[in-house]
Amino acid sequence: MRPVRREKLNRAANSGDNPGFNFLQECWNDDPALQIVIKKVLVKFPQWGIAIVDGVLIKPEG
Repeated sequence: MRPVRREKLNRAANSGDNPGFNFLQECWNDDPALQIVIKKVLVKFPQWGIAIVDGVLIKPEG
């Protein structure tokens, strides 16, 4: 499962296409190794409006 998720995250990092909060949260919760990749992608694309607070992914409502 990790290679498929990593590939999708890499595509998002290269294209700027948001893979969706639910996908990111699922990866974040299920695979600590992917947390590093997600952190890098979120830094690269702050316009997605997704942040990490106290080790938890959040997406502000509104």
